[in-house]
Amino acid sequence: MSMLSSKAKYALRAAVFLSEKHRDQTWAMAADIAESEDIPKKFLEAILVELRDHGIVHSRRGRYGGYRLAHPPSRIAVGDVIRIIDGPLALTPCSSRTQYGACADCVDPVICALRPVLQKARDAVAAVLDGCNLAQLARNRRTKSSATRRAVA
Repeated sequence: MSMLSSKAKYALRAAVFLSEKHRDQTWAMAADIAESEDIPKKFLEAILVELRDHGIVHSRRGRYGGYRLAHPPSRIAVGDVIRIIDGPLALTPCSSRTQYGACADCVDPVICALRPVLQKARDAVAAVLDGCNLAQLARNRRTKSSATRRAVA
């Protein structure tokens, strides 16, 4: 993962939206999520299918259907959502813990001077992203939102 994709950002915004609905166990329509989070609806629908296929959200068809989180927001790590959408957190295939592979231009990964530092970078990124969950993101947004409303008032 060299940079967080727009798709991953949209997935996280949609997941935070669903986190805020989780306590009530209500279903959210894709159109409502798209409007609230300013995400193109068709793109969001594809993202929600991916999240559903990986067990992050449940979906239900029909008038009272929609999407909701499959687990409590506190049990869904930010890193998990990013891995589903963008793949490994590592900057290179040889520094990935989940999808190791030799770099195409590598002479020998055992003697590579870069690999150890790239593994440390990957571990640091994973520690932050796996140490943060959707409940924390939702809490951050509520805190910032209420601070903004107070500043405007």
